[in-house]
Amino acid sequence: MTGGEEPPVHRPVLLAEVLAHLDPQPGAVIVDCTFGGGGHAAALLERLGPAGRILGIDRDAEALAAGAARFRGDARVSLFHRDYRELLAILAEADCGSPDGVVADLGVSTQQLLGAGRGFSFRRDEPLDMRMDRSTGLTAAEWIERQDERSLARTLREFGEEGPFAGRIARNVIRRREEGRMRTTGELAAAAQESIPVRARGRIDPATKTFQAIRIAVNDEVTGLERFVEEAALAVRPGGRLVILTFHSLEDRAVKRTLRALATGCICPPQLPTCGCGQQPRVRLPLRRAVRPSAEEVASNPRSRSAKLRVAERLEAA
Repeated sequence: MTGGEEPPVHRPVLLAEVLAHLDPQPGAVIVDCTFGGGGHAAALLERLGPAGRILGIDRDAEALAAGAARFRGDARVSLFHRDYRELLAILAEADCGSPDGVVADLGVSTQQLLGAGRGFSFRRDEPLDMRMDRSTGLTAAEWIERQDERSLARTLREFGEEGPFAGRIARNVIRRREEGRMRTTGELAAAAQESIPVRARGRIDPATKTFQAIRIAVNDEVTGLERFVEEAALAVRPGGRLVILTFHSLEDRAVKRTLRALATGCICPPQLPTCGCGQQPRVRLPLRRAVRPSAEEVASNPRSRSAKLRVAERLEAA
């Protein structure tokens, strides 16, 4: 950013819907698993009152620092620089018992996309980083250095859901890497863009799926997601709720599959006369399908266009 330029402001997606489905009551304990700059937390605190409490988790130290500054002096907010997949350990450390609600927004924030030097966006040419937590792990450039053409193409197909052009993109990325031209976002974007013919391009930039795939790989975003969803849904008190937002189909399928399994009772073959598995539903799914942002929200906040919100309510133990 240049001098005097305001830092990018992140607008929480589906905020009204998150509040409606969490339905936080005064004095409740809510866990925000992706705290960021605290957009959801600020709205939640208005509902929680002086006796409420928020546990904020984020693996991005810079986002967490901004959130800490925003809520400095508010004893209701406890922050943890951790991965949300460590939820159960964090709850034990915080000694708060079963929370009343858990919310997780799995998208990339505006601060990450537009923050200088983060390397998440191809809209500006900067070093290829893409790490959520810049204190650890490989940068995207370092990760690419370790890939061969086949492994890179597989990542593009699995995490970017890139179709027939995955191999061509991988080949161009490796070629540019060997020429010493794969250190910046602009170079990665160019490799993806030149790989896809104009006639095959849709409405989104040809580099979008490539950046998504490499970001997911660098941050190991998919590993353990289903386990986290199950642990989060069962960590809340009976009657408490998990609200989770996803932004691409890979995540959403994992969330949907896990919640449906938790909401399913007997899984015995239908021809058996009596149940032998003893499995009982452990959550209720209040919504038949995911909530999507309205046309008005998408118009005012285009990054919300791919968001899906799903909800699970913990049932009493059988």
